[in-house]
Amino acid sequence: MRFPLNLATQPFRRDRPILIASALVAALLAVSLAVLASLALSDRREIQDTKRVLKGIDAQIARATQEQAKLDAAMRQPGNEEVLDRSVLFNVLIKRKAISWTRIFEDLEKVLPPEVRIVSIRPQINGRDQVSLDMVVAAASPEPVVNFMAKLEGSEAFGQVAASGMAPPSQNEPLYRYRLTVNYDQKL
Repeated sequence: MRFPLNLATQPFRRDRPILIASALVAALLAVSLAVLASLALSDRREIQDTKRVLKGIDAQIARATQEQAKLDAAMRQPGNEEVLDRSVLFNVLIKRKAISWTRIFEDLEKVLPPEVRIVSIRPQINGRDQVSLDMVVAAASPEPVVNFMAKLEGSEAFGQVAASGMAPPSQNEPLYRYRLTVNYDQKL
């Protein structure tokens, strides 16, 4: 039998591969630390630049708000308030007058089936200057009204149709009545 015998005061160890691997890992960690530190510094610079731009924008907004407040105060003075109210009234009247009844009836004539009667039409203008028609239509049966709604939605001049009510025939009124609201593409 053989016994391993080592007469050296310190036994031989193979530490070189472990030391080289440790040095490589340390170098890799140092490089990644440098990259992360440079990224953090560039992010800090970008944040400072963004904050500076936001301060400038906030200052512009504050100036615009102050100017708007001054203009509002000038417009609300007793003499100017009456002129402002009158100009708003005139603008509303001009918008209402801009709706062409002839064009409405021409566009409706293209899509209106002969079995459907229009009982009433009331154009309305929303805040975005879009026209919608609030109509009451009547027919002997529901099918022509459904066809009329489909033709309205398929038309270029009209948009989405919403039926908000239906009244069945009665002794006084022998026709089905439907209340429709349709978007109308008439430029004001």
